Amino acid sequence: MRLTDEVYVVGGGTSNAFGLSNDPDCHVYLVDGGDEMALIDCGIGQGDSIDRIVANVRAEGLDPSRITKLALTHYHMDHAGGAARVRERLGVDVVVPVDAAETLRTGDERAVALDAAKLAGLYPADYRFEPVEVAVEVRDGDRVTVGRLELEAIETPGHCDGHVSYLLRGRERTYLFSGDAVFSRGRVVMQTIHDCSIQKSAQSLAKLARLEFDALLPGHAAICLDGGPRHVALAHQVSQALLVPDKLDPGLIP
Repeated sequence: MRLTDEVYVVGGGTSNAFGLSNDPDCHVYLVDGGDEMALIDCGIGQGDSIDRIVANVRAEGLDPSRITKLALTHYHMDHAGGAARVRERLGVDVVVPVDAAETLRTGDERAVALDAAKLAGLYPADYRFEPVEVAVEVRDGDRVTVGRLELEAIETPGHCDGHVSYLLRGRERTYLFSGDAVFSRGRVVMQTIHDCSIQKSAQSLAKLARLEFDALLPGHAAICLDGGPRHVALAHQVSQALLVPDKLDPGLIP
């Protein structure tokens, strides 16, 4: 699904309204930098989900062989669980937050709270976290080249440790891929897991509220092509008042 000449949505489960790949996949974005392209997150990788994502790329008239990078926002399975399969299928370099790198390399299910998520019924008991080879670790301010474009990593922990958002300054507009740091209408997701922190989330919201951008492209729910900062500002204002911003509908996120 084309959003602009530079950004497409090529995956996402039915709970996200697009139904472009399998549940519980997050929104999977494609950045087209001309000579090369990159995926932002990849979903869980179950069933034929990766096949569907690749087919969606082709349906837009784009060549999947130009996808050279997979940039992950964080290590939760609905965003990163399929990373090993995408790497095997497309031969991409996997780009990850530095604080998530070791966990992704080792497939540590406790570190990503997959053990807790299974007990809560969010993932099948027999689902396994496949470790993935990491090519690039990004810290705050690092830039990743995608053809003529660049993704700037912005460390935004809170929803979990090792979370980054990516800022893309394109020809038409500037995009913020916020992962699960913040969603439309100023909503957030706080979970009762070991590395979720309201205080860190508030600090990340303050950082994002200082950015200039147009489009807010979160990991779930509504996408905003213009006026994105208004949604971040709503969450930031609430957290400044020492309160927790409204939560995203739990049916939209594992």
